[in-house]
Amino acid sequence: MALTKHIEELKKKREEVQKGGGEKASEKQVALGKMLARARINALLDDRSFQEYDMFVQHEARDFDMAKKVLHGDGVIIGTGTITGQPVCIFAQDFTVAGGSLGLMHSRKIVKIMEHALKLKVPLIGINDSGGARIQEGVNSLAGYGEIFFRNTISSGVIPQISVILGPCAGGAVYSPALTDFVFVVENISKMFITGPEVIKTVLGEEISMEDLGGARVHSEISGNAHFFASSEIECFDQIKKLISLIPSNNCVKAKKLESKPPCHDCQIENIVPDDPAQPYDVRDVVKAVVDSSDFFEIHEHWARNMVIGFGRMNGVTCGFVCNQPLVLAGVLDVDSSDKAARFIRYCDAFNIPIVTFVDLPGYLPGIDQEHAGVIRHGAKILYAYSEATVPKLTIILRKAYGGGYIAMGSRHLRADFVFAWPTAEIAVMGPEGAANIIFRKEISEAEDPEKMRLQKVQEYKEKFANPYVAASKGYIDSVIEPAETRDILLHALELSMDKTISLPNKKHGVPPF
Repeated sequence: MALTKHIEELKKKREEVQKGGGEKASEKQVALGKMLARARINALLDDRSFQEYDMFVQHEARDFDMAKKVLHGDGVIIGTGTITGQPVCIFAQDFTVAGGSLGLMHSRKIVKIMEHALKLKVPLIGINDSGGARIQEGVNSLAGYGEIFFRNTISSGVIPQISVILGPCAGGAVYSPALTDFVFVVENISKMFITGPEVIKTVLGEEISMEDLGGARVHSEISGNAHFFASSEIECFDQIKKLISLIPSNNCVKAKKLESKPPCHDCQIENIVPDDPAQPYDVRDVVKAVVDSSDFFEIHEHWARNMVIGFGRMNGVTCGFVCNQPLVLAGVLDVDSSDKAARFIRYCDAFNIPIVTFVDLPGYLPGIDQEHAGVIRHGAKILYAYSEATVPKLTIILRKAYGGGYIAMGSRHLRADFVFAWPTAEIAVMGPEGAANIIFRKEISEAEDPEKMRLQKVQEYKEKFANPYVAASKGYIDSVIEPAETRDILLHALELSMDKTISLPNKKHGVPPF
């Protein structure tokens, strides 16, 4: 009987904690179109797999009448579970409890599950829904954020870290998601900003809505802070599940290999890229023509769209794809697209994911805006990332590969393992029109018909330089291939390079152009 009494008491305590901030606070959360914290965890994880820890933790603050307040779980839920059988660690801030504000014990719970994830070598998922630092706890709140940031940093490149913004994430709180590998946002729900609309109005006298300041679309399309955009929380959770299925659980293993499946029959690669080098096409169609089941999971889809990155499988092996997108700015490299590609390359390298590069670009974007924005510094990041990466690196030059863009996009000179080119490839210092105008300037200006002479010299330059055979004759590319051969050649090259060994200089770490 005594044991029964204790069990009943435990059940009552659990039920009380699981009420969060109470019925009214929960109704308000739902009225805002947001799921409750525990419902989010249960929707994301496998059924009945969640095990909660530190359920009964309470804050220790005593100032400002805090001693009288009972904050169930101190506003955050932590635990472990599985996603399609893959173990993960997870925390979810509970906005119904003191607005999900972060105090000392709140942060200690998050730090505890972060350390668990690092020790167990499993992915960490953080669901952010918080009003920010708990003002009543003063510097303890700031200390808590600092401890979280530190663990984000030491876990980087060891375990996947995923941030899900499902409510406000303001002030110093935004830096934890910024330090993680992937950030997910949901339309009309996610809000991220350093300084809120009220402060901006006070300081600058400008009125701005929270959505325009740091809504989901802002961060997925303009700032690039978010990698995935969803229209609902359930869609967001499906995206996370897909991502988890594609990546390894830590840096000591490889992503799970599945049975190889051919691309869809209607993905005929030879019909995708036009003969006319000035005519655009969607490079994602090229990727879908070579990956298993034509299943390509794009990352950062809405930001820096002149670069396409994402995951797909070839022969059942997860590969990272880095591709110029001729549909947008002719696929040029600029400040944002360089950042986008470089970060993704480093992620793939950290987690043993082979990199496949599709090249079609006229080079780096010229102009005073780009120069002032630091295109030199940002552009160097992609050079650094490719050079540093030791995973298998396979490159296909589809059409244009001019100037610094040719070097930057996974060239042999940055130690790509295999470089192939289609017959349509144009590899040169610059485009034929610009090159002819410079090289043959005098002959063109002195000709009886300058335009006819210019066109003649452009054609002469194309025949001599703007083709793949000059580079092939010097061994800079391994072979000129037919488009229809692309998947088979990539599969062969991938198999050969999976177990390669690389010897690098001994050093603490490099100093990339951050």
